Amino acid sequence: MFKNIKIISDTNHKSQKIKKKISKLLENIKLQKTNIIIVIGGDGFMLKTLKKNYSIKNIFYGVNSGNYGFLMNKFVSKNFIKNFINAKITNISPLEMTVKTKYKINQKCLAINEVSILRQSRQTALLSIKKDNKLIIKKLISDGLLVSTPAGSTAYNLSVHGPILDIDSKKLSISPISPFRPRKWKGKIVGNNSIISIKNLEPLKRPVSAVADNIEIRNAELIKIKTDKKIKFKLLYNRNRTLQKKIKIEQLRKETN
Repeated sequence: MFKNIKIISDTNHKSQKIKKKISKLLENIKLQKTNIIIVIGGDGFMLKTLKKNYSIKNIFYGVNSGNYGFLMNKFVSKNFIKNFINAKITNISPLEMTVKTKYKINQKCLAINEVSILRQSRQTALLSIKKDNKLIIKKLISDGLLVSTPAGSTAYNLSVHGPILDIDSKKLSISPISPFRPRKWKGKIVGNNSIISIKNLEPLKRPVSAVADNIEIRNAELIKIKTDKKIKFKLLYNRNRTLQKKIKIEQLRKETN
């Protein structure tokens, strides 16, 4: 059954060392699960691997060799096989970002964590925000804006003081980055059926980039964001540390600090 398991590892020394250990542990193990890809690295490496190797059949089990590794599982050699066999599946649908640039070119990208709209120059961004053609903010003057999934709500979204969303909440978070006007606007939580439109009101004077996780499109004029429910990434998590539990821990940590 080992032939049905693929291991994709980052190139750094720690990842390669873990890969050798896992390969050895799996040599004589018979597993019923198939089409599993073990991903060894950090969160950024996992995001790249998910998009590159997506298939409705593939299931991904992340092993952390980076820093925090929110999307990953902790590697403990003596418990690895037990944790791996009993791991629980979590389904995650990404955001679809469609960007129209000042050159009138349309580009599409997927974002598992978040879409970031970021100023490209020393000038602050001047943006308008709509939800399903209904105006949310007429003029937002800020360093940018973030639209986050529940899976990404504890990442960049949290650092800009956005809300932490339950993994099953069916919500998206819209959070401003260093807002200047209106200063009191803290963002908005919307349903994941929403279509969010962000327009750069001064594209020549105040250019912005649109970033889907780690893919950047510069000189964005109009950005449309929606949940792509046709795609469901299947991620495996150890039962004692599911993605739901990780999010709950972050929510409690935020409340007590």
